[in-house]
Formats: sequence, structure tokens, C-alpha cells
Amino acid sequence: MKKKKLLQGIGILILCLALVPITVFAADTEAEYVPAMYATFWALIPPIVAIVLALITKEVYSSLFIGILVGGLFYSGFSFEGTLTHIFNNGFVAVLSDSYNVGILIFLVILGAMVSLMNRAGGSAAFGHYAKEKIKTRAGAQLATVALGVLIFIDDYFNCLTVGSVMKPVTDEHKVSRAKLAYLIDATAAPVCIIAPISSWAAAVSGFVEGEDGFSIFIRAIPYNFYAILTIVMMIAIVAMNLDFGPMKTHETNALKGDLFSTKEGTSRKEEEEVNPKGKVIDLLIPIIMLIVCCVIGMIYTGGFFDGSGFVEAFSNSDASVGLALGSICAMILTVIIYLIRRVLSFTDCMKCLPDGFKAMVPAILILTFAWTLKAMTDSLGAAVFVADAVQKSAGSFMSFLPAIVFLVACFLAFSTGTSWGTFGILIPIVVNVFMNTNPQLMIISISACMAGAVCGDHCSPISDTTIMASAGAQCDHVNHVSTQLPYVIVVAAISFVTYVVAGFTRSAWISLPVGIVLLILTLLVVKNMQKE
Repeated sequence: MKKKKLLQGIGILILCLALVPITVFAADTEAEYVPAMYATFWALIPPIVAIVLALITKEVYSSLFIGILVGGLFYSGFSFEGTLTHIFNNGFVAVLSDSYNVGILIFLVILGAMVSLMNRAGGSAAFGHYAKEKIKTRAGAQLATVALGVLIFIDDYFNCLTVGSVMKPVTDEHKVSRAKLAYLIDATAAPVCIIAPISSWAAAVSGFVEGEDGFSIFIRAIPYNFYAILTIVMMIAIVAMNLDFGPMKTHETNALKGDLFSTKEGTSRKEEEEVNPKGKVIDLLIPIIMLIVCCVIGMIYTGGFFDGSGFVEAFSNSDASVGLALGSICAMILTVIIYLIRRVLSFTDCMKCLPDGFKAMVPAILILTFAWTLKAMTDSLGAAVFVADAVQKSAGSFMSFLPAIVFLVACFLAFSTGTSWGTFGILIPIVVNVFMNTNPQLMIISISACMAGAVCGDHCSPISDTTIMASAGAQCDHVNHVSTQLPYVIVVAAISFVTYVVAGFTRSAWISLPVGIVLLILTLLVVKNMQKE
């Protein structure tokens, strides 16, 4: 019996050894596998399918999944097994195993818990009552949202969720629709971060400019970042002129009648939360201040500030995912301790906020996971390579028009892939190579056009993580947010394109930026006059 078992064991061992070369060969084959549609226009079809379906059906989860499925089919050559393994192994499993993505999800959950803590402690309600006394008009509530969004320039994720949690009670009180709040949050997230020298975005852009002083180039590019600057002008102008158009006008009209959400069924939703009537404004301000301080410390810690690096250098080298996760969890622990000391909440009530915060963030987490997986499908099909080759081939013949062309390409790439940073990483090195030794000034303008286009595409893409965060921060239906802000983004993008054409010929921000601002104001005045007729 023992001899038989021994022979069986030897047989299994021999079989395993025989399969090793096959496994290695399979691994090598998989590593070298290049899909037939790699780096062709077909690589852009999956995100386009997802975006079009989301806008038509108003169903974001199914639309994203269909886009992922199309990407998997294209990659595997329409093989059933290959499609499934690629979608799950290289898609869902891979993106949820990525340390950066996990850090962002942790940050999301902790922020959700902190928002729940502040609401349950009565801090948000107290701030709402305080703001009601100080802010008397709808315009004032919207301008206060813009001002807070501009002040929180450290990181776009942090901006979206913090501004949303602080300003919701104020905008709700003044009957500002959640779609409008989501737009104001989204428009002060990436557009503000991309012109703030001390931000995670400045650090990212600086790292992509190889062979040059990245931070210095970022500073010189700020005046030419027309989309970001014109977006801020746009927000202030539409609030001051009391102007809304497109689907946003319907949402704002419904909000004045009491429906802040304008849901598909046409009914209003109300949030039911347990609120401590003894809460004070300080119960909101202290957690927010601690969150800002702790997140800044967390980011510079990951950049080596406490190991001797300078503050700016530490920001340039920081890991936003780890820094924000560390900072937010420290801020949450301190918030719980302060609430316990002040006897605002019991320990049991504080712990109840953890699952409540997680539940509030589940839609955002699901959409983010689908969006990351769709990006993985697009990357595996070589969409970035296709766009980069197209830009490089056309660079030589359109020098003065190149900033405008780069802006359009960056818009399209960021819209299709849902990532600004990925767009920076693809296009900025190409722009540097084209202009580095020939025209440094045009290089600065084109780098800025790349950043502006990436932010523009990211701003209006349904699969962008920043857009998803803005929806979560305002607690607005995601498709409603995308469809209502799209006309606003298109107006600013069109005027930015014209402004980059002017900049390509004048090579001066002092001429091109005023031209863009005047064009934007004139366009809004025309829209307002058309509505009166």
C-alpha cells in the first residue's frame, strides 16, 4: 500500500515537472501577446461605448460594464475564455489590488465616516443655521461654495468631498439644486488644483517633464492654462448673472419649487439623519481643519519632508493616495477623541458612523471600480499609444496651431479614458521632445494646453474619478451631474480652443487670456439674451 502511494507521489511529481516548461511557455506567450486591435482607433471604442450608453440610458453601472465587456472582447479576439480572464484578472482584480487605488478607496470610506460623524454630531446642521444668518441669497450660497473650493486646492478628491459636506446644508437652505452644487464642486476641484503650485497635481505634472525643471515649467505654464482660469470666470459669471442653460436650468427651476434632486421619477428625495440638537459650528470646523492639516502632513511625509527634503520638493515627491489615507484616518481618530471629550457623541454613536459612512460611499466606490477597470481595458488595447503616435506625426506641420491641437487631443483622450494624470504622462513628454530645442515659449504654451485639455476632458467624462467624487460629495445622481454640467464645459472648452489659437500666434498670455475672458462674457450675454426672447 505504502509502495503504491510512493509510486503515485513520484508520478505526480514527474507530471508537475513536465508541466513547468508548458507553464513558463504560456507565461511568456501571454507576456508577448499583442491584440490585433492594439494601438488602432478601435482601442478608443470601449470608453466611447460606455460614455454614449451612460448619457442615453442614464444607467452608469450597466454602461460601464458593457464598455468593459467590449474592451475584453477586442483584447481577446472575441474568445469567451480570454474575455472573462482578461476582464477579471487584468481588470477588476488588478485595479482592486493596486496599492494606489486601495489608498483612494480607504480615503473615500474614511471621509464618508467623517461626514457621517459631523452630521450626527450636529456640526453640519449648526453650520447651516449659522450660514443662513450670514448668507442671505442663493447667489451668496453659490459664491461661498466657489470660494471654499478655491481655498481647498491641495487635492481634487479632498476638495470634492470636503466642499460637498460643508456646503450642502447652505445650498439646500437656499434651494440650490444638487446638480448645480456638484458642478460648482467639480469646477473648483481639478481646475483649481491644476493652477495651484502646492498641490498633488503640480507634483504629478512636474514629474512628467523629463530633462527640464518640471516645477519651474509648471509655474510658467499657469497663465496659459486657459480652461482652468476661464472655468473659474464662468462660475462667477453665471452666478452673478443668474444664468443657467441646458438641463441645469430644469434642475434649478425644480429646486426653487422644492425638488433639489430632479430624479428620473420627478420626485424629491429627502435624507433622514439622526442629528444632535446640541451640535455647534465648531463641531464641523475642527474636523475640517484637522483633515486639512493631517492630509497636508500625510502628503509631505510620503514625500520625505521629515527625512530632510524641502516642503516643495516633498510635495513633488508625495504619494497622494498614501498621504490622504494616512491624513484622513488620523483626522478621524482625533475627531472621535474630541467628540468624546466634549460629550457631543457617545463612543457607540461614533462607531455607528463607520458603516454609515461606508454605505454612503458605496455608489462612488462601485463607479470608481468600474471606471478603473474600463481604463485597464483601454490601456491593454494601446489607446494611449495610438493617440501619442497621431500627435507626434502631425507635430511638425502645424507649429503655431499645435497648442490648440494638443488641447483638443488631450480633451478627447482624458474624456475617453477618464484620467487627467494618464493624459499628462502620455502627451507632455511628446510636447517636450518636439519643442525642447526649437521653441521653449511654444513648449510652455503647449504643455499648458495639454494640462488644460486633460482637465477639460476629465471634467466632463462620466468615467472620471474626479467627476464621480463630485457626484458623491454633492450626493447627486451621477448621470444627472454629467448631463447638466456638459453644456457649461463645452462652452468653456470651445472658447479655450480659440484662445489657444490666439496664443499660438501671439505667444503672449497678456493678449490671449483677456481675449478668452471677453469671448466668454460675450457668449454668456448672448445666451442670456436668447433666453429672454
